[in-house]
Amino acid sequence: MAVLGSIIKGLIDLKEAVTPEGKPMEQQQKVLKHLLEKAKQTAFGEHYCFSEILDADNISQAFAQNIPYFDYNSINEKWWYKWHEGEKNVTWPGIPSYYALSSGTTGKKSKRIPVSNEMIEAIKNAGITQISALANFDLPADFFEKEIMMLGSSTDLHQKDGHLEGEISGISASNIPFWFKGYYKPGEDIAKIDDWDERVQKIAENAHQWDIGALSGIPSWMELMIKKVIEYHEVKNIHEIWPNLQVYTSGGVAFEPYEKSFNALLSHPITVIDTYLASEGFIACQQRPDTNAMKLITGNGIYFEFVPFEPKYINEDGSIQQNAPVVTLENVEEEKEYILIISTISGLWRYLIGDTIKFTNKEKAEIRITGRTKFFLNVVGSQLSVNKMNDGVQELENQFDIEIPEFTLAAIKIENEYYHKWYLGTTSTNINNEELATALDNYLKSANKNYGVARSKALKGLQVVTVQPDVFHEWNDKNKKKGGQVKMERVMNEEKFTEWENFVQTQVH
Repeated sequence: MAVLGSIIKGLIDLKEAVTPEGKPMEQQQKVLKHLLEKAKQTAFGEHYCFSEILDADNISQAFAQNIPYFDYNSINEKWWYKWHEGEKNVTWPGIPSYYALSSGTTGKKSKRIPVSNEMIEAIKNAGITQISALANFDLPADFFEKEIMMLGSSTDLHQKDGHLEGEISGISASNIPFWFKGYYKPGEDIAKIDDWDERVQKIAENAHQWDIGALSGIPSWMELMIKKVIEYHEVKNIHEIWPNLQVYTSGGVAFEPYEKSFNALLSHPITVIDTYLASEGFIACQQRPDTNAMKLITGNGIYFEFVPFEPKYINEDGSIQQNAPVVTLENVEEEKEYILIISTISGLWRYLIGDTIKFTNKEKAEIRITGRTKFFLNVVGSQLSVNKMNDGVQELENQFDIEIPEFTLAAIKIENEYYHKWYLGTTSTNINNEELATALDNYLKSANKNYGVARSKALKGLQVVTVQPDVFHEWNDKNKKKGGQVKMERVMNEEKFTEWENFVQTQVH
């Protein structure tokens, strides 16, 4: 009998029973007041008169009216550079203990997102919230005795100017609670290996020694790790090595494009739980089994605002116009897309995180990530979001019975005519590209009214090229690095797409 597992499961059940669920709107007001109170004597707080905002009749409204939107470039150039020059109390009291390095999915140069000690604690608390939510899933007691494989970036953080730097998954893993270390795999020594291929090789070599019950990490890199373990041990699926694997907590990107290829590596289905850990903080996690939506973590150091996701509010570089309207949590509408804006206990203020979301349940504050502002393809009015792109790829997987875990596209011009050109990553070699293009085009025309209108006017057509999925992984390795928080660009501009096509030619010939 799994005695320890029963005890742990009982404690989780008890915590869920005795801890009242807070009201999201009320929690958000408390978070905003705490942020303003804590930072009112920083340079940023004094410049934007936080003390006066705190005295306003409507604090949320005064906050939105007095502080502009910031993206990484604008807040770094106007404020965060002072931290790098040794100043204290810039946008948050003191100096950051960590910086989360994020190449994101667009820029070549890493962003350096400040991470305060308060944020480290908030991420830990969010992790506990996520573990507590497992009580809502139908998991046996012995699951809670199994080990968890966390496939993030290296935990070997780099010391620089009095702080530590690394990707957020590495920072989080290097700060896991002491009581969790016995469950955590691949363990501290392997997790510190910076080279991703070497780290995965070590995981494969040691995999048979571990009793893994859960996996956590970005889908693309998790797939490659599982394939490596299967290949190394010469087995048919991962359950032959980890028979007790029952849960996968996905994160970073939508899981749907990877679902078919991921399931092919298993002997039977497992529970997939979505999470939303960004370099800027732990945003949301799935808390119940009868939905694939995630609950915003509304009482844990992050204040959320939402800008309607409309082309007129988005600049060409993916930033938003200062006159764009904003709504708070109490005024959002379900199934409407919004640009996510956050203010946090690390000194991010009205910050454009770059993601778009929609609410599936306003009362429960449950959301789905729908895409990125920079990946919104609106050449000649097509208004194609990543959400619709993912749906189109899934339609191809179902219609042609193939797996397409990776893709990217761009708007190109041929003889003064616009086309959408897609590169699909698939191991299937017997599929006709023109058939794929026709099927994808037809689906998008039926699923997206604006795309259909564009196709009847200035958008001449859709082209498809298929390549091996490994080409996408090698592109990431060339431009950024493998593993960790690295994600593939779904939409490229003309310059980047030319680089991509030249790179593909070097891989396929």
